[in-house]
Amino acid sequence: MWRIERSPYRDAGTRHDFTPLYIYEGERFYLRSPSIGLKFGASPERRFEVFFRHRFEGTPTDDIPQSLAGMAPREHGIDGGVSGQIGGAWGLAFAELLRDVAQTSGGTELRVGYKYPFRRGRLWLRPHVIVAARDQRLNNYYYGVRPEEARADRPAYEVQNGVVSEVGFYAAYQISTRWRLIGGATFSRLPDTIAGSPIVGERILNQYYAGAAYDLSSEQEQWPQGRPLIVRALYGASTDCNLVDIVAFRCTTVHTKDDTGIVGAEVGWPLVDRLNGWPLDLAGFVGVTQHKEQGLQPDFPEIKGYIKAYFYGFPWDAKLRTRIGLGVGLSWAKDIPFSEARDLEAKGRNTSHLLQVLDPTIDMSLGDLIAVRSLRNTFFGAGVSHRSGIFGSSQLLGNVNGGSNYIYGYLETSF
Repeated sequence: MWRIERSPYRDAGTRHDFTPLYIYEGERFYLRSPSIGLKFGASPERRFEVFFRHRFEGTPTDDIPQSLAGMAPREHGIDGGVSGQIGGAWGLAFAELLRDVAQTSGGTELRVGYKYPFRRGRLWLRPHVIVAARDQRLNNYYYGVRPEEARADRPAYEVQNGVVSEVGFYAAYQISTRWRLIGGATFSRLPDTIAGSPIVGERILNQYYAGAAYDLSSEQEQWPQGRPLIVRALYGASTDCNLVDIVAFRCTTVHTKDDTGIVGAEVGWPLVDRLNGWPLDLAGFVGVTQHKEQGLQPDFPEIKGYIKAYFYGFPWDAKLRTRIGLGVGLSWAKDIPFSEARDLEAKGRNTSHLLQVLDPTIDMSLGDLIAVRSLRNTFFGAGVSHRSGIFGSSQLLGNVNGGSNYIYGYLETSF
């Protein structure tokens, strides 16, 4: 999806952003690129959600305008939130309470709104209106000027709490059974307390987005007795090899510049069995990886959510099941991995806690290898945990150009 938005910061102009779309809608769990959460309720007309959501607000990380020169960057945040909605033929009313959990602003926001989804043929529309009450900590973090940042044309300024109003719409057009186009627009009005900041140049903000999505959903229930649970355990080490060379087996050395490593556990669920009749399965995973920084900085966790494709159509599959996999999703690290920060800072590039994760793997059936049929769905293999920012093209990923790689071994089984 491509996003275009007018930045509120003075002289920052129009910002362009590529946002990768990862969407999964389960009965209880969902993943929607900027957010991940659990939903409860029999239908959208009566629903309660608990979620984490990326906050796109923040100062530009590239092409910094003169109005912000010398100021500490205001980083994107991660909000933890709860929401509820109720509706009927008249539409849906909803309320959300969000609080920063990433230790950026520490702010809180209460959003109340109304949306009216409807369909006309292949076109699906959802207009909305929202009123958001934001506290002083949230507003001041993003739009205030600290005393040490003041200068003659940029006096110190403290933003108070205020209310932001928004109108907009979301649209989707079904062009085939699987493909759909998506788009939308929002228009927001900032309160006086934000508009009066010396670093704010726009009071009315507009945002437009357009993209395309391919639906991988199965047309029938493939696991009527309940989906199997997939469990993975992994252990690995940092490497300075780039991803392409690792996958091509041209470079597999580890610990070349430091001794950092990872240990992690993931759980997953199969999503599609034999996509379009091909020997290709899809599964969704979430997990926690602990970074072992060997005293270079404190150890910290990394949270991942991704969708993975497995190909297993090799001629020897009946005797030794072998799979090649590729996972694509998002990674949020509490701290920046040491090897990642070292390499990006050496190139004068910024870093981000949230990055895209790629997870290429190769494995084989342990049961086939040792002739124990009960272990045929237990696999051991090797993979690469790769964090990157899609060559600096995505604001969602902090406009990061670069990342880090870890080569790991793993064991995976299903219950």
